[in-house]
Amino acid sequence: MFFLGSFWQLFRIAGGKIMFFLGSFWQLFRMGGVTMYLLFGYSVLSLAIIIERCFYYRKKSRVKRQDFMLRINKEIKQGSLVRALELCKTTDVPFAKVVAAGLDLYGHSESVISNAMERQITVETLKLERFTSIVGTIASTSVYIGLFGTVLGILRVFHDISKTGSGGVSVVIAGISEALITTAAGLFIAVPAVIAYNYFIRKIDAFVTEMELSASETMDLLSVFER
Repeated sequence: MFFLGSFWQLFRIAGGKIMFFLGSFWQLFRMGGVTMYLLFGYSVLSLAIIIERCFYYRKKSRVKRQDFMLRINKEIKQGSLVRALELCKTTDVPFAKVVAAGLDLYGHSESVISNAMERQITVETLKLERFTSIVGTIASTSVYIGLFGTVLGILRVFHDISKTGSGGVSVVIAGISEALITTAAGLFIAVPAVIAYNYFIRKIDAFVTEMELSASETMDLLSVFER
């Protein structure tokens, strides 16, 4: 009973703090005005894309390029181009699709095979870049939207003062502090979005490098296979 009583007390304290935090957050949200709704939409969209892209890149990175190309090399040296092509089609990573595009055109000229792999690299790159521009846009514009909300808030403060004909330094400072909430919210959204966008760019560059290396290696393997 003592344990249950202590647990209930801790639960009530934690619940009270959570409710206080939510109440304070809602109060700040309302102070920011209409701009906060736009920034909130930005934050939800940015977070959703960041989570989706992270899972997508992790899924596409589960196979090491070196190990995969060693298996392809082994199959081709054994004269089994069909098994090598099946291996490519059952491996769901970008560079495997590029290698498959090259192996599928075995017997054609080098320029035809090379062009096919380059086209596949472009296709896979577009898949990797999907939604990342949205995160970049959010990262670059959320701060300005926050500043716009702050300007609107300050204008509203001075308009109210001029309308009522009363106010002092304390009133102005209080109004400006409320108006600055949107700038803080814009920065809070922009910083993680910038970090995520730069991470996405680095990951995409790494994927493209792997695809280009795989394409070059495939050309060498096919030239050896023809001999």
